[in-house]
Order: sequence, then C-alpha cells, then structure tokens
Amino acid sequence: MAMRLLAHEVSDICLGKPPLRSIPVSATLAHALSVLKRLRQNYISVWSCTCHSSKTASDHDCRCIGKVSVVDVILFLCREENLSQPAVALQSYVSILIPEVPVVVRYLEPHASLVEAIDLLLEGAQNLVVPIQTKTSAKSRKKVLKEVAPFDCPLHNDLEYCWLTQEDIIRYLLNSIGLFCPTSITPINSLNAIDTANILAVHYDDPAFSALPLLSQAIIQQSSVAIVDSDGKLIGEISPLTMNSCDVTVTAAIATLSAGELMAYVDYGNPPEDLVHLIKDRLEERNLGALLDWVEEETAIFSCSSFCSSSSDDDSVSSWGSSGRLRRCSTRQVRSSEAAVCNPRSSLVAVMIQALARRVASMWVIEEDGALVGIITFASMLKIFQEHLKSMR
Repeated sequence: MAMRLLAHEVSDICLGKPPLRSIPVSATLAHALSVLKRLRQNYISVWSCTCHSSKTASDHDCRCIGKVSVVDVILFLCREENLSQPAVALQSYVSILIPEVPVVVRYLEPHASLVEAIDLLLEGAQNLVVPIQTKTSAKSRKKVLKEVAPFDCPLHNDLEYCWLTQEDIIRYLLNSIGLFCPTSITPINSLNAIDTANILAVHYDDPAFSALPLLSQAIIQQSSVAIVDSDGKLIGEISPLTMNSCDVTVTAAIATLSAGELMAYVDYGNPPEDLVHLIKDRLEERNLGALLDWVEEETAIFSCSSFCSSSSDDDSVSSWGSSGRLRRCSTRQVRSSEAAVCNPRSSLVAVMIQALARRVASMWVIEEDGALVGIITFASMLKIFQEHLKSMR
C-alpha cells in the first residue's frame, strides 16, 4: 500500500479539478475585482502571453506569473499614497501585485510524484500549475472555453491547466491516513508541529492599520493574524480568508478602526449605526474625504445584485450605503473573524479534519483557558508527511 502511494502522480490529484480561470497581466485591479466577484473565487491566476502584446502572435508562449486576490487589492488600497485616491489606484495594472520573490506559483508536470509536489509546496510555492490531461481535442476545448470564459487566452499553450494547493494535498493524504499510523494519531505537541516562534498577533485595542504588515506576512505564510487581549488570550483573528470575503470598501474600516472594532465590523450582519458613523468621522478627521466619497459612490453604484446573489431577509448581511444606511446582501461568501482553534493534545488527524472542515490553512493552538500556545499550518503537517513518505522509499 505504501509503495502504491509513492507511485501516485499529481495527475491523480488533479482528477475533477476545474480548469483555471485567468486574467492577463495587462488587466487592471478594477477588472480583477470584477472577475473575482463574478466567479466567487478567492483568487485568480494571472498570465503573461504573447497574444496580449501582438495580434499576430500565437498562443504558444504563455506562463502563469502569479495570482491576485481581493485581500491583495485591499492591502494595496490601504497604502498611504492610495488612501487619498482609491479610484485612481484601482486603475493600476495587476502586475503591481505580483512579487518577484517569493515565487508562489510553480509549474509541475502531470507525471510528477506526490513527493515532488510536497517538496515544492514546502519550498514556498502556494499553487502548483499542472496541465490537465484530457482526451478532448485542443480545438474543441478552445471553442468551449471561449464561450464560457470570456477572458483573454482562456486556453494557454493549447492546454487547459488547473492548480493544486496545500489543502488539495492534505485532503488527498487524508484518504490514505491509515498508512501513517501511529504518526496520524499522535498529539501535535509530540510531533513538534506547533510553531511557537512565528506568531503574528496584535492587541485588541491596537489600530487595525497596524495589522497590515502582519497580514502581508500571513499571506506568504498562509496563516492569520491573531487578536489577543492584555493577558495574551486569543479573542479572534484577522485572516486573509476573511478579508477575501469582504468588499474592498472595507479599506475605510481598516484605516479608521481598532483591531477589535474591525472584528465587530466584519462579524456583524448589520454593523451598528454608531460604528458606521465612527468610520465617517475618523475619515474626515484624517482628511480622507476622497476615500469617504469613493466608498459612498461604490456602494451607491453597485447594488446587491452586482456583488451578491439575491436572498431572503433571513439570509443577508449589509454593506455600507451612500446614505449611511446599510444595503442587504447574501451571506454566502461572508466569513466570521472567529478563529479556528485546536488543543495541543489533539491528534494530527483530528487537526487535519478540523482544518479541512473549516477550509482554513492554519489553526491556532490554545490551552483550555484560551492562552495562545502557537499555530499549526498545512505546511507543518506536510513536513511531517514528507518525512514519513521519504522513509517509505
């Protein structure tokens, strides 16, 4: 059984994965946001193709250079120079958000081994771009994709691609968890899987703005920023996943509220009027009238049907309206700032199941009294499986 697992190729994990949706590197941030909202995706791949620069160029020189998420755009808008002119900032090209280092997107051939995929993820890759093996002809695929995905070069290098994440690998390994006994049932504090050194945290009363550098690190580490009280006990978190479910107008809340207030702003189905007015007052105090005008214009132009599916009154939350009142939108994409937690004595398999059920890449490890011990990530879990798989050879 162990040798069969070692013989598995990444194409086995790609079965059923949808083809990548993409935007060209020449797209603006505003276009990227509209695509993300329409597709209801956390992030979208960014491609550089010869067909973007020449009408006569073939579509045989394309490469995925990165990915863009809503939280990436929010962090960009929160830069000091962009707070005073957010509408102008959104006309920037997506290339401004693609870092040269670290390389978060890596290519992998379908016949590569499971161990090779894990190695790349532990080297810092967040998404592995893999060609989809299909019997459908390239001509037929191109015709279908052009009909359903109106983006530039939906078919790259005459191929469809998908990508794999740490979550995909963890979910795949869970199907063969019996091969990893007794490691899988060992408490995580006995496996040295808890990271106690790289805890990203802010105090409840700290400005939410102060959490932004940590949030940038959390995106790279695929973790979250803890919100703690004066005793160091975990209250909640600011996570990339939560920010991805917000509208970019949350920039105003980040620029003015404390970390604790931002948590309440995200969690409330209907943020209280005093919190909404507090944001407005603080924007005016900081001479950020342009940001206030932009928020009101955005929420006035885009109705709930633009950003959210129609819903009943029982399945709704609110976004800031131009009158200071709140528009109602679907909760389908809204996530809470409540932190995903586990106990240091929980088994590895229990933490895996809990993380997969919550769709999070990291779990805070706390004691019974709420004291923060550390964090366990998919990466630390993969490191354990990597060592185990290599010992099987």
